[in-house]
Amino acid sequence: MKEYLLKKYSVPVPRYTSYPPANFFNESFTSQLYRDALMASNDQEPNHISVYIHIPFCFRMCYYCGCNAVLLKDKLLVRTYIDALKKEIRMILPLLSKKRRVSQIHYGGGTPTSLPVAVIKELNELILSEFDCIDNPEIAIECHPGYMDEDYWNALPELGFNRVSIGIQDLNEAVLHAVCRKKSRLPIPDIMSVLRANNIAVNLDFIYGLPLQTPGSFTETIRDAIEMRPDRIVTFSYAHVPWVNPLQQKLEDRGLPDTTEKNQIFQTALQLLKNADYQSIGLDHFVLPGDELFIASQEKKLHRNFQGYCTRRTTGQVYAFGVTGISQLAGCYSQNVKNIPAYINLINEGQLPVLKGYILNEEERVTREVISTLMCNHMVVWNEIAKDLCLNVDEVKQVLNYDECSLIDLAGDGIIEFDAESIRVLPEAVPFVRNVAASLDKLMKSSDKKFSKAL
Repeated sequence: MKEYLLKKYSVPVPRYTSYPPANFFNESFTSQLYRDALMASNDQEPNHISVYIHIPFCFRMCYYCGCNAVLLKDKLLVRTYIDALKKEIRMILPLLSKKRRVSQIHYGGGTPTSLPVAVIKELNELILSEFDCIDNPEIAIECHPGYMDEDYWNALPELGFNRVSIGIQDLNEAVLHAVCRKKSRLPIPDIMSVLRANNIAVNLDFIYGLPLQTPGSFTETIRDAIEMRPDRIVTFSYAHVPWVNPLQQKLEDRGLPDTTEKNQIFQTALQLLKNADYQSIGLDHFVLPGDELFIASQEKKLHRNFQGYCTRRTTGQVYAFGVTGISQLAGCYSQNVKNIPAYINLINEGQLPVLKGYILNEEERVTREVISTLMCNHMVVWNEIAKDLCLNVDEVKQVLNYDECSLIDLAGDGIIEFDAESIRVLPEAVPFVRNVAASLDKLMKSSDKKFSKAL
């Protein structure tokens, strides 16, 4: 990609993990509105139940993190939080129809594996005792390998997990030291052997754009990852948002790769993964050819929710538990309070711990479908999406910020191809898909919100 294009498109735009983005949520959304939405969700699509559980505790704070996390130093607070988490689950589950089935459970954080195995077992049993599951649901957990011994890894299948995401971030110890990330306690190949012996699918997660990373150093990391042949390799672009996490300012002192070098790091990794027969999915995932995500992408039916990329088979409305958790229902979003003591107090008072949320109007539901399709499948076929939405093509385009001059500019820069029937992001321009989505988004015409840069 030419230098001037990297500079032109390396601008702040939403990550579009939701639409509208989370910084559009507002505090006029109340716990009563959420309760009403929970009841309504039983008769809305998708009908499956997807559960997210947020564990905010970490053994130490990584400088790059943009998540809601706190140091694990008060064991009483942890126990009190888990008690509140169970109470919240017990408040919500009776509102959901028992005819529905669980398709996903996902633990995120923080560091979910900072909890004892027995605690996670109780949480899983609490959910799975109330609902049946679809065939082969995805029960997944994010793992910090720096603190997990062999007994912990061996316990995961007994807890019902069939997928783990191992947060490696980089295999270069100097990079890990620079970002305050502890290296794996056990050799990663040994961990892979334990998981494979228990039929657990493995994601290896990496971040590019960190201090001390170069195309050469990241090449070594990705080569080592490929040699281990995990089911999926994920290369997250580091999102520099120091207004969310002030610790990220420490990375500025250590020196972040500039836009050009960061792109070179990604492009080098991309070529290595392609040569190794990993298939590109969405913006940052690479999977083996038999993966159901690849099959869905080939059929242009890849989907995503707050759990990440998924298929229509496994997707569900997302019901989130714990501090800062975001529930993603058919017609709205609801985000829990971010402060742990406030969360515990609200739960103990019998209140849903809602901080803010967002009710989508009809135009925003249409925009959400278009942008989600574009972000997942890198193209929008207007007739198909209009049919799915029971609208005509002109009605869909009128809802969007559909501007042919902007599209001509993107096409001239080699980002997209478009005509009256479709928009297609070119394969070599996939890193700019967020820019394309933003060009169609009416909310971006006059937004004062802060976002990370596209690259």
